[in-house]
Amino acid sequence: MSNISASSRGRDGVTATTAGTGTVPAAVETSSGRAARYVAGALRIGLGWIFLWAFLDKLFGLGFATEKEASWLEGASPTEGYLSFATKGPFADAFQSLAGYAIVDWLFMLGLAAVGIALVAGVGVRLAAVAGSVMLFLMWLAALWPENNPFLDDHLIYIGVLALLALTNAGRTLGLGTWWESLPLVQRHRWLV
Repeated sequence: MSNISASSRGRDGVTATTAGTGTVPAAVETSSGRAARYVAGALRIGLGWIFLWAFLDKLFGLGFATEKEASWLEGASPTEGYLSFATKGPFADAFQSLAGYAIVDWLFMLGLAAVGIALVAGVGVRLAAVAGSVMLFLMWLAALWPENNPFLDDHLIYIGVLALLALTNAGRTLGLGTWWESLPLVQRHRWLV
């Protein structure tokens, strides 16, 4: 067996090294691959902002979906209106029974904030994708069936986007994902990626 090493530098500066037999050189990123990484990074930030904005609007009552007097800081429930009046379909009674409970409000608001911050920053993207997907699925379930389609709506599309972001390590581009993944805690507990 030979222990010969060869090295080559691609267009993007990535160095691929092979030593001995049975090793595969690192792939050189194409321009379309680079563009896809940036699109995924931008989608991650955009979807994170949707979660974060919902949190901020419900917390402060910024006048978009929530008026100031209906804000969480003014003592209103961020989930009661939706759960009481917007739920429909086969699970409506179950969701309506949750309206007004403080634990539901806290879980919802913490979920919006945590998913939003994680996605915008690019840290814990896989964990945020799972948590965000659960939240979105529950929102979809609460309003079955969608008004303009037999089953598909934006909640399910967002779940697909979250899955794509998690699978492509989208936190590394336009985010702090590379730094996050290098932390000893995250190295020991890979589910935090």
